[in-house]
Amino acid sequence: MATHIKSGKAGMKNHTKYSVGYFMPPEESYNWVRKDHIEKAPIWCSVDLRDGNQALIVPMSLDEKLEFFKLLCDIGFKEIEVGFPAASETEYDFLRTLIEQDLIPDDVTIQVLTQSRKHIIEKTFDAIKGAKKAIVHLYNSTSVAQRQQVFRKSREEIKEIATSGAEMINEYAENYPDTQFTFEYSPESFTGTEIDYALEVCNAVIDIWKPRPDRKVIINLPATVSMSMPHVYASQIEYMSNHLKYRENVIVSLHPHNDRGTAVADCELGILAGGLLAGGDRIEGTLFGNGERTGNADIITVAMNLYSHGVDPELDFSDMPYIVKMYEKFTDMKVPPRQPYGGELVFAAFSGSHQDAIAKGMHYREENEPDKWNVPYIPIDPHDINREYEADVIRINSQSGKGGVAYILETNFGYHIPAAMREEIGYLMKHVSDVNHKELEPAKILEIFTKEFVNRKDIYQLKDATFQRLPQSESLGDNGIEADIIAEVDGRTYELKGKGNGRLDAIMNALRGGPYKIDCDFVTYEEHALESESNSRAAAYVALKDKKGNMHWGAGVHNDIIYASINALMTAINRALVNKEK
Repeated sequence: MATHIKSGKAGMKNHTKYSVGYFMPPEESYNWVRKDHIEKAPIWCSVDLRDGNQALIVPMSLDEKLEFFKLLCDIGFKEIEVGFPAASETEYDFLRTLIEQDLIPDDVTIQVLTQSRKHIIEKTFDAIKGAKKAIVHLYNSTSVAQRQQVFRKSREEIKEIATSGAEMINEYAENYPDTQFTFEYSPESFTGTEIDYALEVCNAVIDIWKPRPDRKVIINLPATVSMSMPHVYASQIEYMSNHLKYRENVIVSLHPHNDRGTAVADCELGILAGGLLAGGDRIEGTLFGNGERTGNADIITVAMNLYSHGVDPELDFSDMPYIVKMYEKFTDMKVPPRQPYGGELVFAAFSGSHQDAIAKGMHYREENEPDKWNVPYIPIDPHDINREYEADVIRINSQSGKGGVAYILETNFGYHIPAAMREEIGYLMKHVSDVNHKELEPAKILEIFTKEFVNRKDIYQLKDATFQRLPQSESLGDNGIEADIIAEVDGRTYELKGKGNGRLDAIMNALRGGPYKIDCDFVTYEEHALESESNSRAAAYVALKDKKGNMHWGAGVHNDIIYASINALMTAINRALVNKEK
């Protein structure tokens, strides 16, 4: 097959036209490194209905937005950015519908975005009228690239855009005494802004808003375009956090995008750097990271990472499949199968060694009931987010092993496969999957197992059996049994008699007198009740060894454990004879 990709050093040569576009803080800011984990949840703000929606090929309709808003409330978001009401009539109408139909819970604060322009701010406040609580989010771009190329304005002129907007917001808010306002400012493109200048602009805005304990201000520091490794962003956040005015009354908020694939890491290190002061630091993001270009920070991943460390995220993802379903419905986007926590395959283990470790880990939990979760390869209990072990964890294909198949048969159907039997069953399932180039669902695994190993009647069929205990004088001892059996072999009926150390041994010896030479010895026997069954059926397993050392396993199922064991023996005999003929 032809390729257009050039190998070796003849490939990409244009890297020299790139360089770092970020700015380090003017002083060292690495105290966050001393922390190894996050101890409490930040304030969460969903921007799905604004940042997420504006990234969709087809933006959500009014009805879809209303449904999505309810979903976000049900998850537990207390701050939700509902849009840019001055940008379009749909945005405006959505906000008015929320307010006029009283759809905003009392403990939820809506957030609206506005630029620093008088007519936009005026339309924004008009849209807010009647809201009980609202965050007015002011932004303007401050980066070197934007100042030089887009606005062609000086640092002082760009700062004046921010401060004039802050003053206008103060003025308009006075006209709405019934609404509890919080003001938020974002130096958009913060990551491409000189950090000392970003601080200067933010402090100028803070001076105008004069935050108080009962009226805090949010300073949002977005990685509008991610430009650095996460530790750089954390150092920038730490510097800002340490030098913002009125810090005790300022909430430092983070808004990372995922251009470098590090939005979650930016959030986590940024939380450490923010210090979680009074009011807590804050994260703006979206479900599954939807957003422009590569998306926003995935709030689900950040929150569930906290959960996996034993920290209450204060968001409810206990029905992740439903959240995935609704998200895909509203956005027409697909959650990737490997998306952390939400993807279809995130708990799936196909590797044989992984499956074996998981199965043993789950059995360990059943036996020891530890109070902490620590199962190999599974970072959280899938049940916590409404995922099922049977369908989501152990998946069987050509790469799977004996442990995984045994786990499926046990957890789904109640079969406790003997350890020595698992290898043969595992190889059979691998073969079927390999030949068909497909995953084997639990029902298919049961079908294959039953057909190959359970209650087989290929050659020998036992029609009747009676037993009597032999006198102790017999050499067989206390367990001596004599069996009289009627067997059908190839359509002919045979009456056979045999003695043995127990029922199965007696039947085995009786069958040696039949038309086929059975060159096998009885090796092992196990039995148990089928816990998954409601009719008290029993399962039994028998292993025979032929003269070449080959093992032949059989399983039997019956309401009577004696007949289950006999069925297992007959299956093992039939499999030995069939395999001999191959």
